[in-house]
Amino acid sequence: MNDTKCHQLIQIAGEENVHFDVSMASLTSFKIGGPADAVVDIHQTEDLKNVVAFADEKDISYFLIGNGTNLLVSDGGYRGIIVNTRTMSNIKVKDTMIICESGALLSRCAKAALDASLEGMAFASGIPGTIGGAVVMNAGAYGGEMKDIVESVTVLDDLGDIRILKGDECQFGYRDSLIKRNKWIVLSVNLRLRQGDYNIIKEEMKDLNTRRRDKQPLNYPSAGSTFKRPAGHFAAKLIEDAGLKGYRVGDACVSEKHSGFVVNVGKATSKDVLSVISHVQSEVKRQFDVELEPEVIILGEI
Repeated sequence: MNDTKCHQLIQIAGEENVHFDVSMASLTSFKIGGPADAVVDIHQTEDLKNVVAFADEKDISYFLIGNGTNLLVSDGGYRGIIVNTRTMSNIKVKDTMIICESGALLSRCAKAALDASLEGMAFASGIPGTIGGAVVMNAGAYGGEMKDIVESVTVLDDLGDIRILKGDECQFGYRDSLIKRNKWIVLSVNLRLRQGDYNIIKEEMKDLNTRRRDKQPLNYPSAGSTFKRPAGHFAAKLIEDAGLKGYRVGDACVSEKHSGFVVNVGKATSKDVLSVISHVQSEVKRQFDVELEPEVIILGEI
């Protein structure tokens, strides 16, 4: 981005909301990534529309992030605008409905549900992402998925129009949705839950989060599960059976605790991580004739 475009972006989004040459390592759970040209904090829908329209008009690449938990960014960074939705994160409770702006953390949405004694969201309480990203990817854990609780989603489509999709119109699939395929932008989500018992919901959340801490390598930076679940198999078991637990390139390593995770055990680079991913894919293919597809989103040129 040249100086003119940088100045125009400041005029549109406000000087206090625009940050230049920001390390993406500071914005991702992997703690990997070089500088982005610009990061813009978004506080309301109109701001988001204006920034996206500006980027389209000026032919500037842009990418939306929430909590940065499913993202591997190039060591060279990102040439364009990172649109940070974490600052658009209001949550409201209305009867059995939770109304969340896209940047609200899943853990906060689940806490709001608990406080209102609403059940159905315990599975998501330990997923470390935002509601917008979770809906786009149809995130899930412990037998639950976002498709089970989404009543409707308000999106900004590719023409710059706002539209409301009912849950079944989102065409949710395994880590997939119509929103993802069309590259639409989630603005807010309505979750339909059920009235329940506060203490039972609290115990369920506690149990699931304990299981997560016991099984997952939360002591190291990662992007969560590295691979999608292949049909008829479990990625972690295939990787372990291939003898790849602990396989390491630089400071990127297949976790000894849970082989479905590639972790950053020091100062891993994006190249290190991709080398590990590539080796795991080739070995699992060679030994079991199963294709592993990364669940992690790769951003920037690597």
